[in-house]
Amino acid sequence: MTIKIGFVCTGNSARSQMAEGFGKYYAEKLRKDIEVYSAGSNPSGYVNPFAIKVMNERGIDISKNKSKSLDDIPLNELDYVITLCGDAAENCPVIPSTNTQHWGLPDPARAEGTEKEKLQVFKIIRDEIEKRVKELISSVG
Repeated sequence: MTIKIGFVCTGNSARSQMAEGFGKYYAEKLRKDIEVYSAGSNPSGYVNPFAIKVMNERGIDISKNKSKSLDDIPLNELDYVITLCGDAAENCPVIPSTNTQHWGLPDPARAEGTEKEKLQVFKIIRDEIEKRVKELISSVG
């Protein structure tokens, strides 16, 4: 039986895109029976260039990913729904699922400062997402 995991945030441009990238990577590396999706309640229409850059540092290419809406993924078929919205001001959707987790992570796209400082914020969030996704993929099933 295939397990389906959906990573959801608001814009589907950074956090959920990184989670999808790591999810697919670890699903392939650790087990073959997992499908991974990501979507946003209000898709931005693009994948954040900083997210692409920090994922490339891990050898995962998300440059061809698209920002998707909840209608673009098999929402009613998901076994696990992980929301990644962090700020209270964000509109993180509530999606019914028997296995729902909320990872309240700050939006790295809101980071301010120099390019180097913004990149550092993306790396911190990327590393936290990687740790949590690896644990999730290892534990499901």
